[in-house]
Amino acid sequence: PMAGILTAPQEFSVKHSPLKAKEQQHSLGHKILVVDDETDLLELVRYNLAKEGYDVSCVTSGEEALKAVRKDAPDLMVLDLMLPAVDGLEVCRRLKADARTRDIPIVMLTAKSEETDVIVGLDRGADDYIAKPFSPRVLTARIKALLRRHDAQRQAEAEVSIDVHELSIH
Repeated sequence: PMAGILTAPQEFSVKHSPLKAKEQQHSLGHKILVVDDETDLLELVRYNLAKEGYDVSCVTSGEEALKAVRKDAPDLMVLDLMLPAVDGLEVCRRLKADARTRDIPIVMLTAKSEETDVIVGLDRGADDYIAKPFSPRVLTARIKALLRRHDAQRQAEAEVSIDVHELSIH
């Protein structure tokens, strides 16, 4: 009977081995998607994030952002609010409504800095909100903190502990 109890956790750990490989891959450089229609700002953000070791992709519209996420989901998105056609709030709303993309952290980076704009952005699902003009060092620090919390949460969800009498299986 004891062998039957130990079999299930062993099978469970095998199912989680791809996650371990994915975590190792992410430690080499998180994928960040930056969305803004101002190309100078895109280049500034891309340069500063790449310098920190992030794998950065840039797009200039909400439609392109949604396509890019469907093709290859990033670990985090930096998103402007004022975009042509599909604006940042709508991009955020769609991503947070989809089970496949709702856990992607989103940092709003926008010229809209009124209190109501910040509240609306956070209510729509943004994880942080930074007003332009901004400090690239502060943006990088906030991204680092968000990814650290996000990775810790994913790690905690992946860890399973089963206790049988005095035997603990992790």
